[in-house]
Amino acid sequence: MPTPMTLAEIKGLLRAGQYAWPGGYPLYFITSDGAALSFGTVRAEWRNVVQAHLWNDKRSGWHLAGCDANWEDPELYWDLCLRACGALLCQRSS
Repeated sequence: MPTPMTLAEIKGLLRAGQYAWPGGYPLYFITSDGAALSFGTVRAEWRNVVQAHLWNDKRSGWHLAGCDANWEDPELYWDLCLRACGALLCQRSS
């Protein structure tokens, strides 16, 4: 089982920006319960993210397990805001 992200790693990713380099693919956070969260949601709910990590509450929906790039999945929607994550390859090919 991979080790969960630390708050320092999360802050570093937020500072680096929501797009992967090279390529410009959109990044998103993955919670311990499998939800996909946008960078904007994590910033807006930072207090909940910190609390979940400090209490190691993996069932709260705010404990972040990782970050990934959406390479080409047009069906990926961010939870909570229900907007499409926007894979660049899918946008270009349609």
